[in-house]
Amino acid sequence: MQTKTNKSADIEAAKIAMANAGVHTIIAQFVDIHGSAKGKYIPLSHLQDILDAGAGFAGPSIWGTGLPRNGANSEYYGQGDLTTLQALPWMPGYARIVCNGVVDGKPFDRCSRRLLAKQVARLAERGWTLNVGIEPEFFLVTQDANGRPVPDAQDTLDKPSYDLKALARVRDVLRNIELGLTQCGFDVFQIDHEDASGQYELNYHYSDALTAADRFILFKMAADYIAEEAGLTFTLMPKPFADRPGSGLHLHLSLTDAQGKAVMADKNDTHGISQVGRQCIAGLLAHSPALAAFHAPTVNSYKRLVVGRSLSGTTWAPAHIAWGYNNRTTVARVVAGRIEFRLSDGSSNIYAVLASTIAAMLDGVEKNLVPPTPIDEDIYEWDEAEFEKRGVKTLPQTMGESLAALGADEVLTNVLGADYVAEYLATKQPEWIDYCRSVSDWEYKRYLTWP
Repeated sequence: MQTKTNKSADIEAAKIAMANAGVHTIIAQFVDIHGSAKGKYIPLSHLQDILDAGAGFAGPSIWGTGLPRNGANSEYYGQGDLTTLQALPWMPGYARIVCNGVVDGKPFDRCSRRLLAKQVARLAERGWTLNVGIEPEFFLVTQDANGRPVPDAQDTLDKPSYDLKALARVRDVLRNIELGLTQCGFDVFQIDHEDASGQYELNYHYSDALTAADRFILFKMAADYIAEEAGLTFTLMPKPFADRPGSGLHLHLSLTDAQGKAVMADKNDTHGISQVGRQCIAGLLAHSPALAAFHAPTVNSYKRLVVGRSLSGTTWAPAHIAWGYNNRTTVARVVAGRIEFRLSDGSSNIYAVLASTIAAMLDGVEKNLVPPTPIDEDIYEWDEAEFEKRGVKTLPQTMGESLAALGADEVLTNVLGADYVAEYLATKQPEWIDYCRSVSDWEYKRYLTWP
């Protein structure tokens, strides 16, 4: 714990460092329950205010707070974490600081970042650290007159994976994202063209869970700003095109102990995974239906989580609850002593995603759960009878199914907090109802004069 003197010295040093970097304004940033970046601009001279009481916001104006319109509890404060203060190269003069929620002077339990911090603390009690490598897939598109996405008109290959011509067309945008993230401390190690027109993936080095979540939000902020400056739209929408593969957000999960030793790896095991690793897999699989509510949180998410041949001939989206060694057709892929969990997409709240992931993994450890038999086959080739024979269940196929699964999952509800889960469901269920009641162009075309 820092003394007040040391804390003041640290704050003064931070102000000097930011001023020397040309920063005049701090973005006090937090996320709402959807994972959308929110905040306000505050002059650098008032950095102390962000760190003490916090930056103030009208609580009812923020998705998922559930705060009243009057009284002390109506005010939401974003209290800055000084360790996250970072100048933004793509916005000269501006820096970001990540904030935790405070209401009426107390930590706010519906703050998603605090939700993750609590689960990280549970790991720390065991001497463990969860390291997370995040693989964001995204589209760079323009929009037509109706606001619908349109990929680069020149990017029309049936199988555009790794196409260098397509990469070259947006090289400046991708390079500027890379440079901005690198200057913010990211270790970007590869960028490629994915399976759909206008789709890309940018990979950067893993970090501890809380840092990984903070960095993913910063990645989104950078990519959105830089793409917009180039006249493009950056989107993490899971399935913007019906006839092309969707975008996932694969999570590479590894545990280390206090000495830095890998907890889930075992070189002597057939699949390179330890007993603890298997317990973590068992927990993830057991809670996958409920996890989907956080990891695949939109109506559109479930248009990605289906098995079928895509136009490009390639699809890596999981639809079944299984695991295997280096098997990209299952929801959990084991490789190099770590777990790649393939359920998530970029429309999610990354803090809630990682918090629920830890909760599921620890449930597997605490209950000594045993995972099902690993599957080292291409399950995309199976027929329905084979899934039934093997006892392999399907992930939720609609947002409604996943929300129902979360509501019925007592373990995740108790661990994450009944208050947070109730607010999440109260926020998302109307979204599902709105979708069910909407009438689409597909319906007009099929039913207007039917039968």
